[in-house]
Amino acid sequence: MQTVIRTNSGLEVAVAMWHRRKWLALVVFLTLLATTVAATRSLPNLYGSKATVIVEHQQVPERLMGPSVAGELETRLQTISQEVLSRSRLSELIDRFGLYPDSRGKATPEALIQRMRRDIRMDIEFTEGRESFGRGTAVAFTISYRGRDPQTVAQVTNAVAALYVERNARMREQQTAGTIDFLQARLDDVQQKLEAQQQQINEFKARHSGELPEQQPANLAALQRLNAQLSLNLDRQRSVIDRRDELVKRLAAPPGAVGAPDDLSAQLARLRQQLSDLRMRFTEEYPDVVRVKSEIAAIERQLADASARGGQPPLPADPVTSQLQGQLAKVDTELRLLGSEEETLRRAITDYGQRVENAPRREQELHQISGDYEALKAQYQSLRQRYDDAQLAGRAEAGQQGEQFRILDSAVPSLSPVAPNRLLLRLAGLMFAAVAAYGAAALAETRDTTFHTVDDLRTFTSVPVLASIAPIVTPRDARRRRWKFWLAAVAAAMSIVVVAGASLHFARENEALVRLLTPGRF
Repeated sequence: MQTVIRTNSGLEVAVAMWHRRKWLALVVFLTLLATTVAATRSLPNLYGSKATVIVEHQQVPERLMGPSVAGELETRLQTISQEVLSRSRLSELIDRFGLYPDSRGKATPEALIQRMRRDIRMDIEFTEGRESFGRGTAVAFTISYRGRDPQTVAQVTNAVAALYVERNARMREQQTAGTIDFLQARLDDVQQKLEAQQQQINEFKARHSGELPEQQPANLAALQRLNAQLSLNLDRQRSVIDRRDELVKRLAAPPGAVGAPDDLSAQLARLRQQLSDLRMRFTEEYPDVVRVKSEIAAIERQLADASARGGQPPLPADPVTSQLQGQLAKVDTELRLLGSEEETLRRAITDYGQRVENAPRREQELHQISGDYEALKAQYQSLRQRYDDAQLAGRAEAGQQGEQFRILDSAVPSLSPVAPNRLLLRLAGLMFAAVAAYGAAALAETRDTTFHTVDDLRTFTSVPVLASIAPIVTPRDARRRRWKFWLAAVAAAMSIVVVAGASLHFARENEALVRLLTPGRF
């Protein structure tokens, strides 16, 4: 006998498996679908509200505001967020609006605060322009909050947005005031150092007066003038010495030769030449000019007297001798005065020369002291400018002309919940139930080791199958099979009802499950 093995198609296998496992697949499918429908029906509605806060940039130019209140907006928003979402702030909001009443007494206060932090969200909106850090300028930000009651959600959202606006204004005022106080303290400190340095410079200049660099031109001019006066003094001393020698010669001459007309004429010519030289250098009131003129006048009188007496020498000669002695005494006195003046001029020249020599060293010492003074002065001027800018910024903040937050769109109660998306969840549950039903049927089929057809047996063994006997069903077997079917159906229905009821109870007021099922929305 020849054994014939027939291979069934995939569709036939699936149909056969459906006939054998349809009730198992239907129970699994209906159980999961009822669970999904009951859970989605019982899930609580969550509402969300959003408030938009616009960033109004400062009306005063930034170059006038200065760097005292300048700062990255995003960093400031993060700082404000830390303060707004602090334990004390959120606890106050929870008590004020009576939030999370279902969790009161069940969860700890810290858990409620953490829950509210997850419910609050801030999003910053940037301009399209890109900066060096890859972002544009922040122009607005939104505050959103979710909860069970739409009215309460809108009120909480507006309250949180108001906290952002209030805290920003207070932070900028505190920042400006702190900057002013800091700059004032630094300004006072630098001013004290500057005054101390100025006093040190004044003491140095007083201690080394006459040797300072700015006095160098005056010292050189004075030194040049003193050298000219010394040269003139020496010339006058030589002239006085010559006159003294001449007077000594005249006093040492014989008595009759003292007043001789020829000697007087020669002396008169010499005096006139000397007067001419003096007039070229000095005025008529100069002492030497006056003295020479008086000597010329005296000699002219002597020559006039001699001419009146017919050329006879004067009688007696004692008045001439006395006059010469008087002139000699005057010359000696003048010579002593000139010598004293020479000593004074030389001391002054030595003093000014020392000043000129010490000037480079004093300039270096003064430069070291002045360098610290100029650095402190530049620092003081910079701090002064920043202090004025900070005061201007403070006045701008007081006049609401700085960068401010303003609520552009207040939050309003939402008409539809933001979660859960029941239709999407039910479609996902339907697909999952179908896949699970097929999986359960396939698993049961793989675990079943019975032979359902002759082909299954022929496939399993090489022993030839001689004949097939149809199943014999007695009325008793039929009744027993019907009872088993209805008992299984009732048990399955009760199981479905129990599972659906459990899911209904589990999903009721379960916000955590809503967040878990819709993670992208929160």
